[in-house]
Amino acid sequence: MEEKKATRVLLKISGEALSGDKGFGIDPQALEDIATQIKDAFQAGVELGVVLGAGNIWRGRLGVGMDRVNADHMGMLATTINALALQDALEGMGIPTRVQTAVEMRQFAEPYIRRKAMRHLEKGRVVIFGCGTGNPFVTTDTAAALRAAEIKADVCLKATNVDGVYTADPKKDPTARRYRTISMIDALKDGLKVMDSTALAMCMDNQVPIVVFDLHKRGNILRACQGEDIGTRVGTKLPTAFYN
Repeated sequence: MEEKKATRVLLKISGEALSGDKGFGIDPQALEDIATQIKDAFQAGVELGVVLGAGNIWRGRLGVGMDRVNADHMGMLATTINALALQDALEGMGIPTRVQTAVEMRQFAEPYIRRKAMRHLEKGRVVIFGCGTGNPFVTTDTAAALRAAEIKADVCLKATNVDGVYTADPKKDPTARRYRTISMIDALKDGLKVMDSTALAMCMDNQVPIVVFDLHKRGNILRACQGEDIGTRVGTKLPTAFYN
């Protein structure tokens, strides 16, 4: 299914993607590979906003016995570490960037201001959003959905470790089928792991389509931006369809 090319996208990347095979921290090769894919899309004329998770450094659930708000604040700081790392990798490739954070830390980054972020995109800069929404109890998936709506992105791209959304875990169920398209309401109703339910509902309310795809296949970010038939497309009125 060929879709129109996206002019402006919000790209959501998990923190785990930056750790490569190590499972923790930032792997230089994984970081370079991701930055190279973003560079390819940028050079093709796509305006890119990026939201990074922090699972390679910290997740709130790691703070066993810790106050949840404190644990989530630590996660916000971890997303900023990842944002600065991606900024460094992109600027090393000659790609102009700005890091904006929902929690002010002016020595490292700009505070998030919607109009300023949109101006950066119009000026040809990749904008990397850190600290989620700045609120505890809110995932970076929801931050991605919110930023996508705010910057008027054509699509929210969720880059993952799998090649799309399945009816079940394909590692555990050999009969699991991969969706080609599915509506957001069906994804919510069936509890599919597209994004968390708040993020999915936000995209549905603001009519921001989602594409879930495999980050680790070189060139997939550009392919997703160009509307090629990869991964799973989740939209407001799409029919349920599977790959053969």
